Amino acid sequence: MDLRLALAAAAGVLALMFPAAAGAQGKGSDQRAGEDESPVSEERAVTIAKGDPNAADALRRNPDLHPSANRSDSDGDWEVGFFDDDEQIVQVVVDDDSAEIEESWTGYQVAWTMARGYDGAFGRKLNAPYVWLPLCAIFILGLFDWRRPLRVAHLDLFVITAGFGVSHFFFNEGEIGVSVPLAYPVLVYLLVRTLWLAFRGGEGLRPSLPVKWLAIATLALIGFRIGLNVADSNVIDVGYAGVVGADLTTDREPLYGNFPEDVSRGDTYGPANYYAYAPFEYLLPWGGSWDDLPAAHAAAIFFDLGTIAALFLLGRRLRPSDGGALGILLAFGWAACPYTAFALESNTNDALVPLLLTCALLFLAQPAVRGGLLGLASLTKFAPLALAPLFGTYRGSDPRAGGTAGGPKSEDTASPQDAGGTAVTGPARRALANLAPFIAAFVVVSLVVLAETIVDPGLDTFWDRTIGNQVDRESPFSIWGQEPELGRLQTALEVFAVGLALLVAFRPKARSPVTVAALGAAVLIALQLTVEHWFYLYIPWFFGFLLVAWLAREAPGVERRGPA
Repeated sequence: MDLRLALAAAAGVLALMFPAAAGAQGKGSDQRAGEDESPVSEERAVTIAKGDPNAADALRRNPDLHPSANRSDSDGDWEVGFFDDDEQIVQVVVDDDSAEIEESWTGYQVAWTMARGYDGAFGRKLNAPYVWLPLCAIFILGLFDWRRPLRVAHLDLFVITAGFGVSHFFFNEGEIGVSVPLAYPVLVYLLVRTLWLAFRGGEGLRPSLPVKWLAIATLALIGFRIGLNVADSNVIDVGYAGVVGADLTTDREPLYGNFPEDVSRGDTYGPANYYAYAPFEYLLPWGGSWDDLPAAHAAAIFFDLGTIAALFLLGRRLRPSDGGALGILLAFGWAACPYTAFALESNTNDALVPLLLTCALLFLAQPAVRGGLLGLASLTKFAPLALAPLFGTYRGSDPRAGGTAGGPKSEDTASPQDAGGTAVTGPARRALANLAPFIAAFVVVSLVVLAETIVDPGLDTFWDRTIGNQVDRESPFSIWGQEPELGRLQTALEVFAVGLALLVAFRPKARSPVTVAALGAAVLIALQLTVEHWFYLYIPWFFGFLLVAWLAREAPGVERRGPA
């Protein structure tokens, strides 16, 4: 009896165990199957995408469009493209879990993800109204003359912030058909203003707030910018390319034609750009992927702080008697400007150009130094090459002119002797004495920077990957890219920009460093009006010069009051 009970109990236990085991096995098989199989198949993703209004409309107009579905590298969702031969007409993004259409793009926004208005793609929290608007207010109010509010110079402040700001708003909304054209009236206005300040003079900005307040505000703004960069910023492809290029240089590998697939066009800049990133990549090595890239953050912060320091020193050089007030104003202007912060938050190389150009202006009295610095700037991003005629022919203000209409009498005023103490017998010889060391330094620095590239991979590859690529580039981020029929107007503006770059080598004859700054800003703005791809990150290129043209003019209020 006991044996029969034991056998019955054992049979019951086995009966309970085997179904449980079978159920567990079946459940595990179902889980693995669920992991291996996507909730939405490729065929279903295409079917869902065809129901999108943009896709349906495109198929009605062209039934021969053929679909192709691929998984996104970032989140695994389906990206379904509808192609006319090799041209993608529509892209539909289908969620892999819910089978719902998440996004649908046509036109420029198919190929250009930066045209889609993705939240935080550029500038992150800086774009938030509670950050952007107070920063604009600080910039305007800090540089405002409350004693004489109705001055033309104040309009410049509103144009920089509100003018570009309206365009920027539509960019953030993904409306580049509106944002791009709106940037051009602002650029044209600034071109006219800088030329007026250079050739006709007039009053610049005369801030009426105490300089001590602005000094405190500058330090607070610097801390805020660095904190926001560390806590919230992202690194776009420009900063990523700088780090990759720095890694290649430190590994003694060719720079050009050697970039990874996820930033294959990152070798579009000059070698000096990648060399500038090298110390930061050495201290904070690249991990081999597009991760947080601490080296890019460190480089962007250094370029930004370096520009602020150079502007401060330039102010002290231009006004040695005001106790550093002008230097503080220039530093405040840069630190408060929302578009210099925009470049910092995107961790780009766009503060490196004004850093080098401000240093060139700081050493304007030394032809060889300014020639070498302009060579470095030109082989970082090629636009500063347009400043070579202006910087090469500078020889100081005419002492009989008492300064120029464009600014104060320069401490670099030309004397009857050249730098070596040899008597100068005429204007031509004096010009040659300044031009020769400028050209020599420019050429030597350029050859040193290009040396490794000349050896490997060679100048042909360098040209194709940089200037050739930029010349052939098609972009919807200019009116020229959006409206190709405006090609003749673009050509006319290109002729104007070249003519202006050559003209400022000779006119006006009497000039101070402030005049050079105004002319330099005008040349860079004229050049930016012609480019196929323009973006808000380019504003800092000329903004340092613009600050000098605004703030370092004759008899600013801070100078009349004396040191703060």
